[in-house]
Amino acid sequence: MTSPQTAIRAANLKLALGQGDSAVEILRGIDLSVPLGQTLALLGPSGSGKSSLMAVLSGLERASSGALEVASADFAALDEDALAAARRGRIGIVLQAFHLLPTMTALENVMTPLELAGMDDARERAQQELVAVGLGHRLNHYPAQLSGGEQQRVAIARALAPRPPLVFADEPTGNLDAATGAAIMDLLFARRAETGATLVIITHDAALAQRCERVITLADGRIASDTAA
Repeated sequence: MTSPQTAIRAANLKLALGQGDSAVEILRGIDLSVPLGQTLALLGPSGSGKSSLMAVLSGLERASSGALEVASADFAALDEDALAAARRGRIGIVLQAFHLLPTMTALENVMTPLELAGMDDARERAQQELVAVGLGHRLNHYPAQLSGGEQQRVAIARALAPRPPLVFADEPTGNLDAATGAAIMDLLFARRAETGATLVIITHDAALAQRCERVITLADGRIASDTAA
């Protein structure tokens, strides 16, 4: 299993879609160890396997083969229901599409994962997290009443509110203008520093990648380079 100092450990991780002769290899043998608390960027062109690797590492997708231990859980041995349960409280995910529930207020959107995790102080913690991302005055607003930047702030608050030890962000500023995107990344790094979480960012942006302690470049489903930023 992963040690208390290791957030992710993958060995010969593979992902193929389809069956038999029509199978397409997406990940072609990934070996990766990520220390707890590290900031890591996954860089590479479209189709290189970045988002697929994130999906596997976060438990949203099951690998076809290989060993994978994430946040002290053996993801390779778990079925989809067990993966969903293992993600709860361990992993926060911030996506390019905000995926907020339109019929819930900002506060309710952030409360939802806390309630699912059985936390008694869900409302109080959700409110504190929204205040921390500068949305204390928008608690009762619905997503349609918020700007794109505000919606992404809600998504960040929702991902970080359970204090997960591991946070994934997949092109989190892709739907935002440059100035708003830069502010969102400043916020994400600041909140990560406060919580001490491991942060994995999937990006096309080399400048953003350089803000991380480590940069891994993917090409054709394999790790092409692995360097300290």
